[in-house]
Amino acid sequence: MIKDFPGGYKISQIALVVKDLDKSIKNFHEMLGWGPWNIYDHKPPRLHDTHLHGQKANYTMRSAETSVHGLGFELVQPLEGPSIYHDILNQKGEGFHHLACMMHTQEESDQLKKRFATLGARVLMGGRIGETIEFLYFDTEPMLKIIIESGSGHAIDLKPDRIYP
Repeated sequence: MIKDFPGGYKISQIALVVKDLDKSIKNFHEMLGWGPWNIYDHKPPRLHDTHLHGQKANYTMRSAETSVHGLGFELVQPLEGPSIYHDILNQKGEGFHHLACMMHTQEESDQLKKRFATLGARVLMGGRIGETIEFLYFDTEPMLKIIIESGSGHAIDLKPDRIYP
């Protein structure tokens, strides 16, 4: 058990990587009734301090988020620049990308980063969105067979660029 998180880290979101965000949102809405979707265009200046494999990197993406009975569900479409989103699309195609276990504070996020580092899970990619959100993707595939996203803050702090429907 993790001392400061009894019961372990909470899953805050499940995410898929897609080639066409608008088409995917429409499909999930029509087939499963999920929505409304908050859609974000993540590019500078909102998206900043981005890095990939330990090096400064410039990339952009679009994402859409909805809540499915209290669990966050996200679709991500990579746009410009190298990213692990592009890597997954090229290697595996569209589909599951990561589970998120987001922290609420920077202290909690720093604690998780330290813990994961001691377990051999290095940061694959990350950055900041706005002033309150740090996001990090950890290389937990060797241990867990999935990528874990974490960081601090939540998209609730952001205003979507648009909403569907």
